[in-house]
Order: sequence, then C-alpha cells, then structure tokens
Amino acid sequence: MVIKMEIPQEVVKIAEDIKTMHIRGAGRIARAAAKALKIAAQKYEGPNDPIEFRRYMARVADLLISTRPTAVSLPNAVYYVMYHLEKAEGSVEELREAVIRAADTFIAESLEAVKKIGRIGAKRIKDDAVVLTHCHSTAAVSVIVEAYKMGKIRRVYSTETRPFFQGRITFRHLTREGVPVTQIPDSAVRYIMHEVDQVVVGADTVTSNGAVVNKIGTSQVALAAHEARVRVFVAAETYKFSPATVIGELVPIEFRDPTEIVPAEWIAKHPNVKVLNPSFDVTPPEYIDAIITELGVIPPQSAILILLERFGWALEKIKQGGIGRIRFEETLEE
Repeated sequence: MVIKMEIPQEVVKIAEDIKTMHIRGAGRIARAAAKALKIAAQKYEGPNDPIEFRRYMARVADLLISTRPTAVSLPNAVYYVMYHLEKAEGSVEELREAVIRAADTFIAESLEAVKKIGRIGAKRIKDDAVVLTHCHSTAAVSVIVEAYKMGKIRRVYSTETRPFFQGRITFRHLTREGVPVTQIPDSAVRYIMHEVDQVVVGADTVTSNGAVVNKIGTSQVALAAHEARVRVFVAAETYKFSPATVIGELVPIEFRDPTEIVPAEWIAKHPNVKVLNPSFDVTPPEYIDAIITELGVIPPQSAILILLERFGWALEKIKQGGIGRIRFEETLEE
C-alpha cells in the first residue's frame, strides 16, 4: 500500500507564495524552490523506507514545478536537487542529507553567481553612462550598482513595469546604494531612449538559440534600443538557461488573472470586453548584444554551448516529456 505523506504547510506556503507572486524574480523563485525541498526533507516523518521518502520528495517537486510555467529557474532548481537525490543511495537519513546538501549548494551558488555577474558586467558599462533597466532583476541591479561604484554611471532610468510595478523594487534597491535613478512609465521608453547609452535587463529564461524570455515589455525596450542603436545587455545566471529548448520545446508564456490589469467590477460591467494579461514576452537574439553570466560574457548564439555544458545530465530526462511536463512521482511509478 502506498502511503502519501502530507506536504508540510511551510512548503505549501512557499509554493503558494511563488504562484501568487509574493515571491517573485527568477533568482528568488529558484532559491525558494530549493529551500522548500530542503524543508520538506527536514520535516519528513513518514515510514523509514527510502522508496517512500523518494515518493514524498517527488510530490513536493511536482507541486513546486506546477506553480509558475515560464521562469525556467524554478524547474532547473528542482531538477538540480532531485538529480542529487536520484544519484544518492542508502537510508532515509542519507537521502535526507543528500537533498539538504544539494539545496544548500544551489542557494549558495545562486547568490555567488549574482556577485560574479555584477563584477563581470560592470566592466562592460561605458564611462559616464546613462543606463535603462526594466522590471526587477537582482543580476541586472548587481551590474548597475557595481558599475556605479566604479564611477561609470551618471544616471539610471527604471521603468515602473506594470501591472505589479517591479520597477519600484529596482528603484528602491538602486536608491539605497546611492545610484541616481529616475522612475518612468513603461510607455515612456521610446521617448527617453535617445538619452540612453546602454540597456541592462535580466531574464526569466534564456533559450538555446539565445532568445530571452523576460517580463512583459522587455521586447519593446529592446526594439526601441535597436532602433536607437543602443546596446542591450542581459544579465542572467546560467540556471536560467532552458535545457528543454535544446530539443525544440517552446517556453510557455504565462497569462495571469485579468483583474491584475483592471478591477473585477469593470470586467463585470463590460462582459463582452476581453482582457489579456501576459506576464512575459520574447526578445529575439538579434536585438541582444551580449548575455552576462557568472561564467563570462557570451553572444546570444552561444547559449547552446552553456546548455550542453551545464545541463547535459538533464537532457535525457527532458527527452521523456519536456521539463514542464515531467512528473517526478510518475517517473517513480514506472
């Protein structure tokens, strides 16, 4: 008889916070997923049976992956931890320790990657630069802050990034570091672009051909920059590269509740009007000058090399059904 252990409420809350965007930003989402797997392992109180422990962890992994379909950092974090669980052998306690070690390693490497990207990316910012950024990316902020400390940045323009106004988070972070920053509405990007020297944005997903999936509006920023001959840099940790795209998987674009855009009462009064709320868009590689990773600066076309080097171990599993469709619990049942 299969005993289904209840998932701890603390883990369920993390999953819900990711789904409802109380936890947002690809890096934070990835670290939260790793932390949730660690907590689940620590709180396991089921039978002293390695098979039951693996089933329990598989259910937690499936729950986490189901929360957000676009940001590949989430499944990549889960795959990283679960891969180390799959390779581990021994008692429940030994498997538990394998999960905890993997989660701690992922979180530590994720935080260190942001620092490395800041140092590497700052060298690419020209002297006395005016920089524009969109949404909130810890990696992009790291590049901007580091460049400002080097005396390279004169001013930053930060978009509000509707409907969740993540640009205000960027504004607060930059202000805290003393960076001169001006907040602008998303619709003002083309108007202001003639003042801008460089664009620095983050990424939720980087595909194998170098296209970047990021917060809605990023592609319009890149298009305006391309028109104005302004260079566009994407700051992204390598765990944001999507191994599923190597075999032709498309990145699903998340559509969220229309009430994030307009009040529910307005929708009720105008039932024939449809409201679309896509959270992300795709910027083609030809509008991106370089991707700044913790491994160095690469042209978008080299994304495939990063994927093969960093995620070769995951490709076989991904071929079974795609990173967004694999269910760890089903894999165990086979």
